[in-house]
Amino acid sequence: MKRITYIGLGFVFALFTILLASPAGAQTSSPAQDQALGDYARKIRKDPGTPKPKPKVFDNDNLPVDDKLSIVGEKPAANVGGTAAAEQKDAAGSKSADDEQAQKQAAWKGWQTKVTGQKDQVDLASRELDVLQREYQLRAAAMYADAGNRMRNSTQWDKEDADYKQKIADKQKALDDAKQKLSDIQEDAHKAGVPSSMIE
Repeated sequence: MKRITYIGLGFVFALFTILLASPAGAQTSSPAQDQALGDYARKIRKDPGTPKPKPKVFDNDNLPVDDKLSIVGEKPAANVGGTAAAEQKDAAGSKSADDEQAQKQAAWKGWQTKVTGQKDQVDLASRELDVLQREYQLRAAAMYADAGNRMRNSTQWDKEDADYKQKIADKQKALDDAKQKLSDIQEDAHKAGVPSSMIE
């Protein structure tokens, strides 16, 4: 156990020595470089004849096209106003987007109302056709149940039978037309972008 403790302590000591030595080694070359740079700066200041580098001035003729310009400093006041204008524009854009969404919802509601109205027409035509068919079946059952009545009133029955069949055919056509109109309205609503959940 003591052996493991000594090995651990030796490792910690070696690591501590390395950490302390590394910053000292890094600073040994630094003063010589600082000295040479300081001498150079003093020499430049004392000798007025050395040419000073001219600052680079950019205009439209020599503005770099491929390279980026970096401007350091505060934003100009005009730009701050531009930011406020941009924020107002964004707010106006969001208002117009809300208005556009409200108009779209209103248009969708209009399509939904049309579809619902046409569905009601289809349901009504379907019920009317069903009533006519039941009446016809009841009359036919009553007529065929009484053979004497059928023989006495065959001409009258044939006329009424033809009338009922014509009414049933007309009502079936009205129902088919209403269903076709409903299908057309739903297709137009799909083309207008109305969600299926609102028109199915």
